[in-house]
Amino acid sequence: MNNFPILIITGRPAAGKSEVIDFLKKANPKERLEQFHIADFEELDDFVYVWETFEIDDILTAHGKPRIWTDEKYWFKEHFIWNLYIERINLEYRKKLARDPAYHDKKTVLIEFARGGEEGITEALSYLHEDILRRAFLMYIRVSYEESVRKNHRRARKGQEDSILYHSLPDEKMEFYYKTNDWEKIEAADPHHIDVKGFKIPYAVFENEPEKTLDPKLIGQELGRVAKKLWGMKK
Repeated sequence: MNNFPILIITGRPAAGKSEVIDFLKKANPKERLEQFHIADFEELDDFVYVWETFEIDDILTAHGKPRIWTDEKYWFKEHFIWNLYIERINLEYRKKLARDPAYHDKKTVLIEFARGGEEGITEALSYLHEDILRRAFLMYIRVSYEESVRKNHRRARKGQEDSILYHSLPDEKMEFYYKTNDWEKIEAADPHHIDVKGFKIPYAVFENEPEKTLDPKLIGQELGRVAKKLWGMKK
């Protein structure tokens, strides 16, 4: 098998995760497999579940029912919902495996999420099912908080708030949820692997400041460097 079974892509909001995935969608399949070890792929992006949460709560409000997960300004009512989204990813992934035990002979899964806070990424990874953890590689797309905010402003497009490429967050939510994260702590613990429930997940960093994700050529160069490093650490 010449492909990553699972590649987790994480980073701050607007770091460039969706742009990298869009680049992979448009790549020649043969070259994508040879250069980046990404086979035909499916995405599990928790933003889809976030938006679904907002829509369900809005439907409940329209019918005079209490909102479940968010208030009228779409602030989460409790912390666990972040981990509920990871459990949704687990469920969707395990259904794929159940339908086809040889799924990864021909498929890569890209798992995408953003997390902030002092333990945000670590906590999210801890909720991933062992079926994912044993097959996972991870790419962190690095930008500073200030760059994340700048790009978050730029990508907002009215009428496309539900889209993967063009959704954005209000500044107050960016600051509250994402001003800090625990990536530097993760790197300091081990420069090559993240230990999650006894599973050693190989990781590499896509450096996206100065920005590369506006230029397909630069995306390809940096993604090629990351893929080569990760492939050299395959389990």
